Amino acid sequence: MQKLVHGLHHFQKHVFGSKKELFERLRSSQAPDALFITCSDSRINPNLITNTEPGEIFILRNAGNIIPPHGAANGGEAATIEFAVKALGIKDIIICGHSDCGAVKGLLHPESLNDMPTVAQWLSHAEATRWIVKDNYTNLPEDQKINVAIQENVLVQLENIKTLPSVASRLVKGDLNLHGWVYKFETGDVFAYNAEQGQFIKLLESSDEQKQQARLAMLPSI
Repeated sequence: MQKLVHGLHHFQKHVFGSKKELFERLRSSQAPDALFITCSDSRINPNLITNTEPGEIFILRNAGNIIPPHGAANGGEAATIEFAVKALGIKDIIICGHSDCGAVKGLLHPESLNDMPTVAQWLSHAEATRWIVKDNYTNLPEDQKINVAIQENVLVQLENIKTLPSVASRLVKGDLNLHGWVYKFETGDVFAYNAEQGQFIKLLESSDEQKQQARLAMLPSI
């Protein structure tokens, strides 16, 4: 706790002053560029990995970056997304999973959650992920199975978010974009889902590089 207090004082003394104009602009309003939905895992810092300042991304975090489908729960996820879409006019929503996700591990091994019934109930909103892995990837080694489950869970949550009325309406209107990412915290790489290729591809800086990598992914390995 003392480390946090020390960090707070460091921010007030050395950081806030250098960004005073920024915080003054943010005092009465916000206009973030995107809604970033990710896991509560302490190893992920959305602002750090996207190099964004306060006010630039609207962040929603929970165990497993899960979005319950419409009508399945009355938690804060749907309310936060609705506010981002309706009040803030967000144009891009990113659902970002990550490597070594404890929530996904618990999803694949529900027996490990016997002493955490609330967590088990929450993960039921990702039950489709567990079934997809169980029925299609049973022969994979455990580490590969977890990696596949992390990716599949992002895709499942992308489908779930489409059921929210505020999101569905904007998708029909055509002014809202959904993105699926997986962050590999041990390397810093981010992989984005490419619908045309049907796979997650390393997210590169330029679109030309992205297209080149997509083409290379189609070539047979040597």
